[in-house]
Amino acid sequence: MLNKMKSANLIVAIYIILAFVMLIVPIPNWLLDIFLTMNISFAFVIMFSTMFAKEVLDMSYYPTILLFTTIFRIALNVSSTRLILTTGNPGNVVATFGQFVGSGNLIVGVVIFIILIIIQFVVINKGSERVAEVTARFTLDAMPGKQMAIDADLNTGAITDEEAKIRREKIQQEASFFGSMDGAVKYVKGDATAGLIITGVNVVGGIAMGVLMQNMDIMTALEKYVVLTIGDGLVSAIPSLLISLSTGILVTKGSKEADFGPTIVKQLFGVPKVMYFVGAIICALGILTPLNLFLYLGFGLVFIIGGRLMQNSLGKKEITEEVDVDEQEATQTRQPENVNSLLQVDPIELEFGYGIIPLADVNQGGDLLDRVVMIRRQIALELGTVVPIIRLRDNIQLNPNQYIIKIKGIQVSEGEILFDHYMAMNPGFVTEEVTGIPTFEPSFHLPALWITEGQRERAEAAGYTVVDPPSIIATHLTEVIRHHLSELLTRQDVQRLVDNLKETNPVLVDELVPKLMGLGEIQKVLQNLLWEGISIRDLLTIFETLADRATATRDTDILTEYVRQSLKRAISGKYFTPNETTSVVTLDPKLEQEIMNSVKQTEQGAYLTIDPEKTKQIMKSVETETEKLESLGKAPIILTSPIVRMYFKKLSEEYFKDLIVISYNEIESNVELQSVGMVTA
Repeated sequence: MLNKMKSANLIVAIYIILAFVMLIVPIPNWLLDIFLTMNISFAFVIMFSTMFAKEVLDMSYYPTILLFTTIFRIALNVSSTRLILTTGNPGNVVATFGQFVGSGNLIVGVVIFIILIIIQFVVINKGSERVAEVTARFTLDAMPGKQMAIDADLNTGAITDEEAKIRREKIQQEASFFGSMDGAVKYVKGDATAGLIITGVNVVGGIAMGVLMQNMDIMTALEKYVVLTIGDGLVSAIPSLLISLSTGILVTKGSKEADFGPTIVKQLFGVPKVMYFVGAIICALGILTPLNLFLYLGFGLVFIIGGRLMQNSLGKKEITEEVDVDEQEATQTRQPENVNSLLQVDPIELEFGYGIIPLADVNQGGDLLDRVVMIRRQIALELGTVVPIIRLRDNIQLNPNQYIIKIKGIQVSEGEILFDHYMAMNPGFVTEEVTGIPTFEPSFHLPALWITEGQRERAEAAGYTVVDPPSIIATHLTEVIRHHLSELLTRQDVQRLVDNLKETNPVLVDELVPKLMGLGEIQKVLQNLLWEGISIRDLLTIFETLADRATATRDTDILTEYVRQSLKRAISGKYFTPNETTSVVTLDPKLEQEIMNSVKQTEQGAYLTIDPEKTKQIMKSVETETEKLESLGKAPIILTSPIVRMYFKKLSEEYFKDLIVISYNEIESNVELQSVGMVTA
């Protein structure tokens, strides 16, 4: 394989070197014949390669090929011109083209040459240049949309990460190819222009050589050198015309799935009705006009018979397809069911009734898929971990406007929307009433109203928060993912995070994993942080802390507390505003001591042994004190000593899921706090 690659590189190098040699060194006419024949052969190879390429990227190096062939053809022009002017004998190929193609007539040769030049300049080159320019522009403009479509397919699970990567690379290659083609077409146009100029120079130079150097009369010199010049021009123009045609074929190629020839034949002659009409018209022209009756009747009958054969072929094809479908269904019915696919559980699913389908259908203007992409991006930036693929499915068993959210195949939340309505929520200070259908916002269970499009401006002007149905679903999905993100973090996800950090901090990762902590223990620490909404994006600080503390303890709960203290800047920024006093609730020191006395250590971890009645009293006190904060419009925050924080959080999380428990060591020194109550037993 390596030898083949070296040989191919050597052939290309020799091809380019030959062009430069011909520009400088005179070559004999027999060698020029060989190179001219080779040039014509290459032109046919290029043309048929573009015709039978299934997609443009099969000829991804076409712009480079254009450059090489253009240089080689110009070198041939220089060599043939040198032989014409110096010896008057440029070889068999040039002489034959000048005499045979021009039928031995000077005027006929000139006319044919001019016609070829006009066809190449005006028709093929001009059209190819315009199509290449427009295609390059549209391809570049379409890139963002194609990228979003790939992201949408990836998020819905229609394609894998590897398939998405391949499709993105293909889009970039297409954009690069058409951009290069836009410039490469100028090579073809410049080559044709150069050929025309060289022909004119050859005519003038040949006549001058014949009259001044060889003592010919003007007519003799004109006949000899113009015939040779026309032959030289034709032998260069025909390959140039073929390559111009190849360029036009490539930039106008529409089908990416089929060969060139069958597609054209099918599109032109694939409709029987068209064949019948054409046959009838041709026959009518032969009968009703003085045109050759037998010729036109013959052509007309050929079209009519061809249409009949095409109709029979289509009928057989339809029957064959129906039989194939029936056989395939029967085969699938007889085959044993593949239950492996049924065992897979999607991490996150959003199922919705048929009434919500327009919100997820891009063709109907829905942008729910784009919002799902933004959810994953938002949570990655906010909490520092990648959300698994969110699977979107329609479910006819649901109510038309209902949707449910599943985590690992189990429903955890649901909601219902009204299509073509908006949800209006009173932030608490609006007194003006708006007519609507009472409901509850699904994410935070706040009272709200469904209002129509006509009421939207009025509600917004009055101060209501108005959101559309896709935003409602997206917000609800975001909150559910945040709440369950800790259980969605797998060991594989942790391994990816470790690998990413290892690229920049290999010494730290090698010290920690697996010498001090295993992957499962790191996963547990990260899950503990995510469970309380703490971002793990600063993985460097987290791993530094674990590397420092893991030598003293392997208890993941205690290690989590050390990590939280290292992340106090982020925790303070999340819950407190600098230079602004924040109201909080504290724990009675006696209660803290009582909690610590009830901690029992085991090999599986620590747990509390507080009496259930005592727990109820503590939770009653928590409810009373946090209500003071909620009445002030503040978040329920309880401050504890560092050693008590994790135990009190475990004690209270079953009663108050949204309760924020922070230790004194997790607060920056510039934060101002005010205690409005104390939790007692």
